Amino acid sequence: MINNSKTRRRIGIDARFYGPLGKGLGRYVQEVVDNLIRLDFADKQEFEYVIFLGKDNFNDFHSDSPLVRKKLVSLSWYSWQEQLFFPFILKREKLDLVHFPHFNVPIFSNIPFVVTIHDLILTRFPSRRASMLPAAFYWLKQAAYRLVIRTAVSRAKAIITVSNFTRQDIIAQFGAKPEKLFVTYEGVADLNKVQSKNSSKREASLSRYGITAPFLLYVGNAYPHKNLESLLSVFSVLRSRHPELSLVMVGKEDYFYQRVKAKAVKLGLWSEEEFSLGVVFPGYVPDEDLQELYSSALFYVFPSFYEGFGLPPLEAMAYSCPVASSNQASLPEIIGDAALYFNPYDEEEMIRKLDNFIADENYRQELIGRGLERIKIFSWQTCARQTLEIYRRSLGL
Repeated sequence: MINNSKTRRRIGIDARFYGPLGKGLGRYVQEVVDNLIRLDFADKQEFEYVIFLGKDNFNDFHSDSPLVRKKLVSLSWYSWQEQLFFPFILKREKLDLVHFPHFNVPIFSNIPFVVTIHDLILTRFPSRRASMLPAAFYWLKQAAYRLVIRTAVSRAKAIITVSNFTRQDIIAQFGAKPEKLFVTYEGVADLNKVQSKNSSKREASLSRYGITAPFLLYVGNAYPHKNLESLLSVFSVLRSRHPELSLVMVGKEDYFYQRVKAKAVKLGLWSEEEFSLGVVFPGYVPDEDLQELYSSALFYVFPSFYEGFGLPPLEAMAYSCPVASSNQASLPEIIGDAALYFNPYDEEEMIRKLDNFIADENYRQELIGRGLERIKIFSWQTCARQTLEIYRRSLGL
């Protein structure tokens, strides 16, 4: 049954991160927006939606429903313009509730809102190495971030987090009221995609990026908390013991990957002229080829110091790739018993455990089976259904 339009509430969603443009956050925004609209319209058609998008992803979102409208917002993320002008844009839409899927809430907006806080990396790892800004501007921006997060936590009708670890972190750091915090696990995308059984296709994908088996795989960004420079140091030892082994590090080229490359050069593992030194940087890899990399890797390695959720290991599991992971932050909660764990602060332990993992095919096969079971817990449809319920509670429905 369709609700009477006079009683239907109007919800705005800040989807400026929507799609690949926003990397991991973009995946979350896209999946939540697409799935919750689909669920709502298949059920009660309870809400109207205004989806706020940027100029670079405005055409990526589509809906034929008259209850969904797109709105272009040409304001940069984390900018003073966002803080100053976005409240006026929101007010004109006569919204009953806004969902900000990241902490960057405009503090001058007086519209009731729900915020998703994925992690507190900015407060846990306030490192100058994580920025290209001059020191004074960097610390000023850090102070602004803390103000925005604190405001979001105190004023939100509800706070969505993606793990119990992050929930407890928010309570501990900002004194948030526990009854306002709700955990909605993220999902694993593309689980229904058929894995390739074509060995020639797989070989073509590897050859395209100069990859030869056997290889270890990392997929993700290169921010300092990802601990990739330590991974390179560990790999240099593993490579000396297993000369045939490669390390493939997939991620879009940026300042942080350039720094990782400089470390690889220093260790003699990579150069612009020689592509067989041990480390391969293929840059951005489209999903179709990425599937072949996951399926071909000896295992996926995730050495991060801090994660609010940890989606990449789950996506590796979806493609029958065994996982070796850091034992920090939310990762044991999310991955459960489906990974080999190591202490990312202890390179000697990493070397020992990864070396044993390379040699233990039976254990790798066991973890593949555990991983395929583990990912059944994580569903974007469930995440969207829980998000809709949080909207209803926030509106007193």
